[in-house]
Amino acid sequence: MLYYQAAILQFKPIAGNWRSSSTSAGVVNFVPVCSSTDSTSRKLLQDFVSRSTRLFVITGAGLSTESGIPDYRSEGVGLYARTDRRPMQHAEFVRSAKSRQRYWARNFVGWPQFSSHQPNSAHRILQRWEERGKLNWVVTQNVDALHSKAGQKRLTELHGCAHRVMCLGCGAISARGALQKRFLALNPAWSAQAGGVAPDGDVFLDDEQVLHFRVPSCEDCGGTLKPEVTFFGDTVNKATVQFVHDRLAESDAVLVVGSSLQVYSGYRFLLAASDRKIPVAILNIGSTRADHLAQLKVSGRCGEVLSVIQPL
Repeated sequence: MLYYQAAILQFKPIAGNWRSSSTSAGVVNFVPVCSSTDSTSRKLLQDFVSRSTRLFVITGAGLSTESGIPDYRSEGVGLYARTDRRPMQHAEFVRSAKSRQRYWARNFVGWPQFSSHQPNSAHRILQRWEERGKLNWVVTQNVDALHSKAGQKRLTELHGCAHRVMCLGCGAISARGALQKRFLALNPAWSAQAGGVAPDGDVFLDDEQVLHFRVPSCEDCGGTLKPEVTFFGDTVNKATVQFVHDRLAESDAVLVVGSSLQVYSGYRFLLAASDRKIPVAILNIGSTRADHLAQLKVSGRCGEVLSVIQPL
């Protein structure tokens, strides 16, 4: 079980196709089953990367599953395959104090484990490509800060970052780690145990467990605190979208890594690349919304495939 006091993730698995982790001992592997990538596909991807001098990379949850973070859509192991639970909606969070209480209680329990995840080989490879001058820009749909932990500088976190908290009243930004200390101070006797782990630092708690959990307000204005992430049903800041379009316009190729692109906020950049006649390659396990826009589609684990690609 998951006890917040211990800050160690331990839980009963919910029905699903889980396998032993290759990332670190005791971490559940949320990467779906996938056969090794064939040599022809690897060579074609190498040629694609070699031809680019200003590569634009879009990453998704499939990249971070290799660090032990579950995603929503992976076949057999994603949240949607394992349970009937669905992620927090923006409108629900904003209008309902009870929903915010439930969200923050679950996030509080999951934070020690979520915040401890480390970049995997794919994150580190993309950072080295940046150092070598291969990358023009990286856009991630993930909110786990693993690209930043790997040292990526030319980076846009399209959906924000769960390591930051914002006030819906005054807009103040603060560190999620500092909020954890405030939660502890407000809830010294509160305890809960979770039956499983979900994406984006969430865990599974029963409604009865969160009834007495106390949620702090903004220290500056007393407003409502929200993770600095784009919840489902919300939209990405227009200035951020335009900034990413500008980086895409500077680029000569697009590589998608670990994303099904089912969410329009990321998919729109594939449509823009198609309009600009910018070639697209996709590395992902399973089909994506943009398969019909890609010149090359490679199925495989992100770290395994990228490790054999040289940024020539």
